[in-house]
Amino acid sequence: MKFSTALIALAGITGSSSAFQTPVLSAGRTLNNRGIQSALMSSTVDEAATAVNGNAVNGARRKKTKQERLELASKGLQVHTIGLSIHHASVEVREKLAIPEHDWNTQSNIITSTGIVEEAAILSTCNRFEIYYAASDPHEANARVMEFLAERSGLPVSTLRRNIFMLSGDDAVWHLMRVSGGLDSLVV
Repeated sequence: MKFSTALIALAGITGSSSAFQTPVLSAGRTLNNRGIQSALMSSTVDEAATAVNGNAVNGARRKKTKQERLELASKGLQVHTIGLSIHHASVEVREKLAIPEHDWNTQSNIITSTGIVEEAAILSTCNRFEIYYAASDPHEANARVMEFLAERSGLPVSTLRRNIFMLSGDDAVWHLMRVSGGLDSLVV
């Protein structure tokens, strides 16, 4: 299952559509469900490029060249999860990392702004805080997400590492499905 498909499934199951921005076409029309999966993936990359390069013209995104689209399509992305939950972290640490739902998209854009992390989605509840992300270089991406967490929380990386869990590949996707299905909840 592709990363963007899994994220859309998570948004649909949890009933929280505001966690993911609906990509908007240049004419101001929103995409239908058929085109949303591919547009969601390119939307995240476009927003990161705009944040880094300032390529937005009057609020519209710059259209990628054919070469840029081919390069993005040929990259192999790996899915990763970094998070903490009631099983791994104290309340104090979870509170310092908590992000209100209306800020999930903004904070995801900050994570992807450097281009190291291609896609990111944040899930923050009272019992868990998780960042699901896709990147072609897992080590650089892990360092970027840990840097974001340390800046956001004000905690040293050593404290964060004692409280978080990290999953990659199939384990990350499996965890995402368990969370979206409610199988990893405190109360089912």
